[in-house]
Amino acid sequence: MALIRPESLSEALAALNGAPIPLIAGGTDFYPARQGRPLPADALDLTGIADLQGIAHDGAGWRIGAATTWTQIAHADLPPAFDGLRAAAREVGSIQIQNAGTIAGNLCNASPAADGVPPLLTLDAVVECASATGLRRIALSDFILGPRRTALGPAEIVTALLIPDASETARATFVKLGSRRYLVISIAMVAAVVSTGSDGRIEGARIAVGACSPVARRLPGVEAALLGRPLSDGLNEVEITADMLSPLSPIGDVRAPAAYRLEAAAELIRRALRGIAEDRHG
Repeated sequence: MALIRPESLSEALAALNGAPIPLIAGGTDFYPARQGRPLPADALDLTGIADLQGIAHDGAGWRIGAATTWTQIAHADLPPAFDGLRAAAREVGSIQIQNAGTIAGNLCNASPAADGVPPLLTLDAVVECASATGLRRIALSDFILGPRRTALGPAEIVTALLIPDASETARATFVKLGSRRYLVISIAMVAAVVSTGSDGRIEGARIAVGACSPVARRLPGVEAALLGRPLSDGLNEVEITADMLSPLSPIGDVRAPAAYRLEAAAELIRRALRGIAEDRHG
């Protein structure tokens, strides 16, 4: 296999102008997925393009370059609303994987258990894509269509994740359940972002669950039930009902039965909310 390593986005887009060619942004999923299968003749390695790297803030919010690694995200100086994303970054495989794996690679691989997706959903992330005809932006909730399927066109490249500014009171967390602490595919995971008003009551909540459906899902029922409750002690009164979990459709596999995944998701939501409350008032 020949790796084509463009030095600029324009060079990369020019290389896509012909026949479809696989894209690599880190390669930590690309190579293991081809174990026992022939490699393609060519692949386009995007990880060296400077315009696709780094984290920056402007008047509208935050821009995370597509080739930004999980290590860079974990150590970035970001507001508390990003604490869930930074926590997820520290759980993406091993340190070596975090050093090489990129945020866009995680999304475009489109695994139901992708650690980066739930926290990005709670941040209302938008995916920026480039083609020879220009840029387009797609809400993350519309970008991942199913396992290994995205809305990325054959001549498009993900260039960045765009994240609007959150409330100054926003606090976030990420919790993950697996058969061991690290180097494990999740049984279930939960990301949460909660913001409060001046009276200490919740005025905004975003809850997302991964590894419990073909794509990670927000839970509007849980979010609505949290509104108006005091962050300090009101979270203990929230009952996570079956209706609230209805957006989820877990499968049973070697890691866990479907029913266990639903129970785990409910418990992880409670733990995430308790963690935010303790952090806010601790």
